[in-house]
Order: sequence, then C-alpha cells, then structure tokens
Amino acid sequence: MSALANTPDSVPDTLVTTYLHMTDPAQFRPSFLNDPRVIVRRLDCADVRFYRFLYQTVGEPWRWRDRLLLSDDELRQILAQPHTVVYVLYYDGAPAGYVELSHKDNAVEIAYFGLRPEYMGQGLGKHLLSYGIAQAWAMGARRVWLHTCNLDSPRALDNYLKRGFSVFDIHRKPMPARYC
Repeated sequence: MSALANTPDSVPDTLVTTYLHMTDPAQFRPSFLNDPRVIVRRLDCADVRFYRFLYQTVGEPWRWRDRLLLSDDELRQILAQPHTVVYVLYYDGAPAGYVELSHKDNAVEIAYFGLRPEYMGQGLGKHLLSYGIAQAWAMGARRVWLHTCNLDSPRALDNYLKRGFSVFDIHRKPMPARYC
C-alpha cells in the first residue's frame, strides 16, 4: 500500500505528517465565497456535545481519533481555555464544518479544520480556511501554522498551499495502531 494513497477505506503503512506555516500576513492568499447561505460563527461556549458532533462528522472519514479519547471534562477544559477558539461554518443554516485555533505566544495553530463530507467540493473549505487564517492574523500572530497528514483529505495540502502556507517540515513514521 502506498504511503501517499489514501481513501477512507485504506490505511497506508507510513504516517506522513507535513508541517506548514505563514510568517507574514502578506503571504496569505484568501479565497472567500460571496454567498448569503454561508455564515461563520464563533462557538462562544464550551459545548462538548456539539463539538464532538463536529469533530466526529468532520474527522470520521480521515480517522481522527485524538479528541475521541478525551473525557468530556478534559475536552471542556481545552475548549474553555482563552487561547482556544472554535469557528463553525454554517451552510443554509446547517453546521457544515469548523476551524479550531490555538493561540500560544506569538503563534496561532490551526489545530483542527475540516468540513462534513456532504459539504465538500463546493468551495466551502477554502472559505473556512481563509476565515480561520484571517482570524489568526487578527489575534496578533506573527506565525500561523498547521499540520496535515496522508490520512487527511487528498485536497487538504493543496488548499493550504493555495492559501499561502509553505512546508517547513515533513515527518514519516510507521502508522500508529490507533489509525488502523
């Protein structure tokens, strides 16, 4: 099995994690939709059940596991931290995806980002990513960064590069058992 080929039904032998960043707002190439059905709202409370719904429906095809392993109290503590901000994208009133930012020192990490499968392929991902990046710079970041891997959507890396991110590191390791 190729380390680069990923479908929701296959797991590569090697986990390839790509780290990307922007170090100047001038690198940012936004792509926003002008569609009144698209609204992004901040999740102002630590609503663990709603967050789990988003995390599971966005991440299930890509084998996201990390936040599923946390208790409700552990997750609530993360979401309630002042440096953690979650924005939810709504399409025609329905939650379609989210972006989670984590601000530490002068850097903002896009910790989680994605769309529910039924909302992919409509330009919503580039809109939501652009919104998240804009919010990260507005938080006073000197650096915005994220990581993706070969378990994520095959379109993720291309979207990150088109928005202005550049690769600064790549790690390869045997696929952890929790993703198999």
